[in-house]
Amino acid sequence: MRTIPHWINGAPVLGSDLIDVTNPATDQPIATVPMADTDTVAAAITAASDAFDGWSETALSRRAQVLFRFRDLLQENRSELAALITEEHGKTLDDAAGEISRAADSIELACGGPALVRGGTSLQTGPNIDTKSVLHPLGVCVGITPFNFPAMMGMMMVSVALASGNTFIWKPSEQDPGVCIRIAELFKEAGLPDGVLNVVHGRQDTVEHLIDDPQTEAVAFVGSSKVAQIVYSRAAAAGKRVQAFGGAKNHMIVMPDADLDVVADQLTSACFGAAGQRCMAISVAVVVGETTEPLLAKLTTRAEQVRLGAGGDDGTEVGPVINRQSQERIQAAVKEAIAGGARAVVDRSSEVVPGYESGYFIGPTVLTDVEVSSAAYQEELFGPILVVMRVDSLNDGLELIKNHRYGNGASIFTRDGAAANEFERRASAGMIGVNVAIPVPVAAYAVQGWKDSAYGDTGLNNASWSFYTRPKYVTSRWDSVAGTDFGFRPN
Repeated sequence: MRTIPHWINGAPVLGSDLIDVTNPATDQPIATVPMADTDTVAAAITAASDAFDGWSETALSRRAQVLFRFRDLLQENRSELAALITEEHGKTLDDAAGEISRAADSIELACGGPALVRGGTSLQTGPNIDTKSVLHPLGVCVGITPFNFPAMMGMMMVSVALASGNTFIWKPSEQDPGVCIRIAELFKEAGLPDGVLNVVHGRQDTVEHLIDDPQTEAVAFVGSSKVAQIVYSRAAAAGKRVQAFGGAKNHMIVMPDADLDVVADQLTSACFGAAGQRCMAISVAVVVGETTEPLLAKLTTRAEQVRLGAGGDDGTEVGPVINRQSQERIQAAVKEAIAGGARAVVDRSSEVVPGYESGYFIGPTVLTDVEVSSAAYQEELFGPILVVMRVDSLNDGLELIKNHRYGNGASIFTRDGAAANEFERRASAGMIGVNVAIPVPVAAYAVQGWKDSAYGDTGLNNASWSFYTRPKYVTSRWDSVAGTDFGFRPN
């Protein structure tokens, strides 16, 4: 087995306290990865701190050139990077390749740094007085990314942070870290100076060290809401700038005029794709009116036909979930919902895949008559489990979304412009889809949740320019001014 190293000051660094990286389709270890000790974390922080002055003073155009070259390398090596993700995460090769393309979108956004990292100037804000604003990088920034999008989430953070002149320490998930080290190697190949991007692997103590160290200035996190709250509280208490994104329970409202075949297709893709391990997966369908049973019939056909298997196998549509603990937790939630009165329209949650009997597979499952209080509705299961609920009106559906603790995304399917407009205006979520099941905006906009889906400052991608810079305001006057004036007067 290979050992996946840390990446510090432009070079791989081995370590002790090795844990296994497991292929979730086979339950077999495929690599080992070291958990960082105190000295390793300190070395990464020192490398990033030492590199900051040189990188922050590098011309914006030069930074953009490095990012452009990296963008090209990312696309040239897309198949290799996708294969790494599939082997360690389990998602299909096609899905993993799509993740690399979305990562490249974030890099392309950052390539526009020379036009975007700028302030402004106002002349004659007072008698012979000019005022300008300029944007400065923060310093050493930290990014903590989840297992479900190991490349894309990292690039959403790293891209703008580097373009703004910061240095970065990336703490990826220890469950699929291989692609992150390969990305660091490609950055070096693109010409990124040593120490500007560092990668360390670790557990809770590693994250705490990165947050607490006085040399780190900002912390970005994506993961569960429970951990997001902890990261936000600790980082804020340490005086750090922090954005922490948590869980989701994304609803899709289905209006009576919607095309049910289109809706069934979109729900099948949006709920079951990547085994439901997307923070923007649709996990609740809210059907308005009397079309619940017809929709369930169409969903049944589609859910029963989804092909499970290893992500690298031809014909696989849905791979495994990330680990045994996730598999068992999801299965327990399904059983609890059924015991509480839910009806399992389709239940493939305990399906065993021939040839992969030890894999962590959860098949597409459709539940209805689910109690609002049940874990199947309230919690982010992060699996291919769809809850279908019936309501009498659009307003009732909007109230469900409003009353849920999460507010990451929400969608509506309808032909009625007035209904779509009302939904767009009233839905309590940060990302809204109208006849779009997974409404993740392009990088030129932002990824942003509401309520318990996000804590702290701004969103990712284009909203990150303000997160990774701080403004300075300069007021200047160059004419000769004589005499004293003890009044505080307007300009």
